[in-house]
Amino acid sequence: MTRPAAGTRADYRAFRTIPTRWMDNDVYGHMNNVVHYSLFDTAVNGWLVEQGVLDFHGGDQIGLVVETGCRYFSEMAFPDVVAAGLRVARIGSSSVRYEVGLFRNEEETAAAEGFFIHVYVNRESRRPQPLNEKLRSALEGISA
Repeated sequence: MTRPAAGTRADYRAFRTIPTRWMDNDVYGHMNNVVHYSLFDTAVNGWLVEQGVLDFHGGDQIGLVVETGCRYFSEMAFPDVVAAGLRVARIGSSSVRYEVGLFRNEEETAAAEGFFIHVYVNRESRRPQPLNEKLRSALEGISA
């Protein structure tokens, strides 16, 4: 099996800058793998809030993570600054596949790439419901 090559900044539609923290490094001197998932979550949910399509305190529709994954290509560590690139790979009736590339400092090639699949549910019932139109429109704007 051939390992896919790391993506580039041109592969992504929206970006967030996220500074690393001292505590992100592990005993091996690089960013611990669990931090990558936190950065993915921050990139996706930060973008959703900025677009006005996520009200995590009172909105009636929320996204629950049902699947996630990551490929690591090169190390990152404090005090690097991470540019998190975001794109939407698939929009279903109630689900979305977000893909995130993490770029170290000014590098053009991703240090890591991952994905989240959110299923959008009613906050109270936790049952899937179709994406609302405002959310769907925002997602289409960064669709790959």
